[in-house]
Amino acid sequence: MTSPEQLFDAVAAGSHHDPHAVLGIHPETDAEGGTTLVIRARRPLARSVTAVFDDGTRVPLEHVRAGIWEGTRAGGPQGYRLSASYQDGPDYVADDPYRHSPTIGELDLHLIGEGRHEELWRVLGSHVREQGGSTGTSFTVWAPNARAVRVVGDFNGWDGQGHAMRSMGGSGVWELFIPGVGAGAAYKYEILGRRGDWAVKADPMARFAEVPPATASVVVESAYTWRDTDWMTRRSRATPVSSPMSVYELHLGSWRQGLSYRDAADEIVEYVTAQGFTHVEFLPLAEHPFGGSWGYQVTGYYAPTSRYGQPDDLRYLIDRLHQADIGVIMDWVPGHFPKDAFALARFDGEPLYEHPDPRRGEHRDWGTYIFDYGRNEVRNFLVANALYWFEEFHVDGLRVDAVASMLYLDYSRNEGEWAPNVHGGRENLEAIRFLQEVNATAYKRYPGIAMIAEESTSFPGVTAPTSRAGLGFGFKWNMGWMNDSLQYIKRDPMYRSHHEGELSFSFVYAFSENFVLPISHDEVVHGKGSLFGRMPGDHWQKLANMRAFLAYMWGHPGKQLLFMGQEFGQLSEWSEGRSLDWWLLDQPSHAQLLDFVAVLNGVYRAHSALWSRDADGTAFTRLGSPRWNSNVTAFARRDHHGNAVVVVANFSGQTISSYELDLPERGVWHEILNTDAQAYGGSGVGNLGVVHAGDGGRASLVLPPLGVLWLRHDPEAHIPSPTQG
Repeated sequence: MTSPEQLFDAVAAGSHHDPHAVLGIHPETDAEGGTTLVIRARRPLARSVTAVFDDGTRVPLEHVRAGIWEGTRAGGPQGYRLSASYQDGPDYVADDPYRHSPTIGELDLHLIGEGRHEELWRVLGSHVREQGGSTGTSFTVWAPNARAVRVVGDFNGWDGQGHAMRSMGGSGVWELFIPGVGAGAAYKYEILGRRGDWAVKADPMARFAEVPPATASVVVESAYTWRDTDWMTRRSRATPVSSPMSVYELHLGSWRQGLSYRDAADEIVEYVTAQGFTHVEFLPLAEHPFGGSWGYQVTGYYAPTSRYGQPDDLRYLIDRLHQADIGVIMDWVPGHFPKDAFALARFDGEPLYEHPDPRRGEHRDWGTYIFDYGRNEVRNFLVANALYWFEEFHVDGLRVDAVASMLYLDYSRNEGEWAPNVHGGRENLEAIRFLQEVNATAYKRYPGIAMIAEESTSFPGVTAPTSRAGLGFGFKWNMGWMNDSLQYIKRDPMYRSHHEGELSFSFVYAFSENFVLPISHDEVVHGKGSLFGRMPGDHWQKLANMRAFLAYMWGHPGKQLLFMGQEFGQLSEWSEGRSLDWWLLDQPSHAQLLDFVAVLNGVYRAHSALWSRDADGTAFTRLGSPRWNSNVTAFARRDHHGNAVVVVANFSGQTISSYELDLPERGVWHEILNTDAQAYGGSGVGNLGVVHAGDGGRASLVLPPLGVLWLRHDPEAHIPSPTQG
């Protein structure tokens, strides 16, 4: 049993789990049935301490032990401040943190324990608020294995002994309201583990952090007023799978170096609008210590990285994009987290956010930990985090990184290095349930958003609804298409005819999921070079191949994603340490490629046959009769009204004259895109803008070398008869 002396010593040292039971104000009933108020305060080194009550009553306190002072008064108002005098120093008057009631309620604690608190960020973390007549900041953290938790920060000289938190019982949550602390204060938690060692940790629920390499969390308040109501209203009524989606993926720090969130807003809006992309996708913007991870090793899941400004500055950037009718997708990384000692790793001295079994809790390839998806509070942390970005930052989609690594227990593991699930299989059942929950919850709360899986295997039902046992994503990256098409396009045109299957195999499964076709950052790093650099031939041929490849990609069923720099033919491999090679736009040929991409996006968006039925196989027809050429790929797309667009790609290096092809309809077909047009730097080979299809749709086409044609049927056009002049 703890003696009063031991109790006071522990409270004085800030190592007790319930300092509020000793410190603060405690009503007691005396022998006559009256109420006596016992006031205790921690003021080490003070010469005297007085409690000054709201009614003006002054109660001198007497030193009891180890800097703990105590006094009593009859019942009355319980609001007070502490006045302490020190040797050779001024008197210090301050509110007492320990007189305040908890800032988190029983319902919140219950929901946290159940893993069902969808707005977790509103109750955990740091929040400026009014409490008991005082303005200050509440600090709340989940650390169930801790013996004691203290708040340290620039407001207490990074000495937390006077700011020990109270345990909220079996929930594992710790809480403390500190009067006088406001926005901008830097802080961390000191956590006493079961083994008796203290660790200093950043707040897992912090909504802002110091600029790396500094690692403290920062108290923040938002004063932002959104101006994207029209966008958000339209979004709530939209169905992304049947809407145009042409995504420009960018890394904010290296698109143009030195830009803040606010600096970037006007430049990105102007550029993306001119290029006609419908969405921007940012590589992860959650806080991360190592810039070379591009944001994929996250330490602050709720904190926009401070490298580019304040959270409200990011809100401004997203708001400006929305006002320009540009959607915003953000990369999200729930698959793993780094082992940095200041962050989530072994947060309270034990495996907490990570799975305790290293066979399930560590990514050896990446040197990171894996979340314990089966633990209610951890699953809640991640689900609420996804909702946080939708709610607080109005993002329109989350692209979920490395889903395959989450789905399989044997991912990148040898025999004996993984443990099967309860059924003896290799699927991570807890991760599957987590993904289903986060997708179902996000779509329920935010209609019109997009959850996008980077999933590189043939796991079934990635975009099937959770009601049919699917994972519930809106889209899946088509990694098979990406690998096959890049393998094909890098070949010399002389040899492509022997590898036609690399181009056409994707048609077999194009409608098995709702796909996004990605040429992402992963394809232009680690020695792979740029997309332009993979193209065969001389400079002119490389540019022609680029135009043809992009037009084929934009015409193929599925949405499109292109990493920054490829739209103007970046020559060098991407590096996060420098800006894109914008100087290339001084060369007319690369400026023409940029112009071509703008036209490509414009024509794509103007023709619903190319996007409205991406997931409907009956709206797609492979063409190839009466003449088939292994260098030519042709197909038709239709919208809900039957309007058709035909894509004809000639990946040989030679012009093909009089190429006979049965188009879906007879009549006039307008050449709405020709990648070989002289305006884009091509040779000008084509069909003078019009193709006539006779009975059965038979047409004779001129196919430009390394060129793609898009043809639109015009049912109203009149074909002159042979006798008409």
